[in-house]
Amino acid sequence: MSYDGQSPHANPPAPEPEFDPPPRRGRGNALVVAAALLPACLAGWLIWQAVGGPDEDRPPSARTLPGASATGSASTGAAAAPSGPVTAPDPSGAPGTPPARSAAPNPPAGRGPLTGRVVVVDPGHNPGNFRHTREINRQVDVGTHRKECDTTGTASNAGYTEAEFTLDVSRRLKALLEKQGATVTFTQNDDRPFGPCIDERARIGNEAKADAVISVHADGSTAGHRGFHVILPARVNSGGADTSSIVGPSRDLGERIVGHFVRVTGDAPSNYVGDKTGLVVRKDLGGLNLSTVPKVFIECGNMRDAQDIALLSSAQWRQKAAQGLAEGISSFLKRT
Repeated sequence: MSYDGQSPHANPPAPEPEFDPPPRRGRGNALVVAAALLPACLAGWLIWQAVGGPDEDRPPSARTLPGASATGSASTGAAAAPSGPVTAPDPSGAPGTPPARSAAPNPPAGRGPLTGRVVVVDPGHNPGNFRHTREINRQVDVGTHRKECDTTGTASNAGYTEAEFTLDVSRRLKALLEKQGATVTFTQNDDRPFGPCIDERARIGNEAKADAVISVHADGSTAGHRGFHVILPARVNSGGADTSSIVGPSRDLGERIVGHFVRVTGDAPSNYVGDKTGLVVRKDLGGLNLSTVPKVFIECGNMRDAQDIALLSSAQWRQKAAQGLAEGISSFLKRT
């Protein structure tokens, strides 16, 4: 939910077998044994070669790490490794900032119409935020004012969290964009204890020189409020915030996302904000205020409405949502 997308609602391998040493044999017997064993050894060597030799001779992508599945992540959308670089902590060194971690390089993107384009996907909140309330309550500067580093996000009445939802849709979106050749970076992929803070989320997109940034959320409004809406940056020039160069392209990005989202999902724009246009302009969101590249937020639906949560909790609908976002972003990038 976008109070910067935040809502006040929380919710050893086994030992090798040991053998007795073989009995001593005369020279003649040894030759006989060696001759008998030669065909078996040769057959074993050929099989060993056929399956690719020792693991160390394979490229890294073909090895299975301890504890990893040879077939990749499970269908629940949980990633086996971080997607995109893990960023350094806030340079202010404020208490509660998570330690720096090694960056995990993105896999090579495919060739396609978006080759050379950079997209930053910002999955709202972090599943670990609720265990770090002191840290996420730290105030940060968002240009127009100061506000919380992050929040836990909202959740459905049954306990399906916004952080779970946003990661699933974001991972699906990443896969679709990479198929078109785009380079996709995440702000977080459940690969850090909490956060990042909203100012760092903006900084990740800026430092990546992203061609487009999308922040994925779901709302936590009252029952009866239905539909999605896209949040655009207002014109802000205050403190460290200046959105003058991104207001126009961000609106273009947002309008394209609305059109494609409606067409692919069949869902309607919000009936409670945006005058049913699916577009809302806000100046209170640090993730937009501090951005220097085209960026929008999307609230994909209301997690507190029975009809909306039936959609949001459906894997089939989440794939459609990711497809609508991918098509909107692709349309924008092909025209810029």
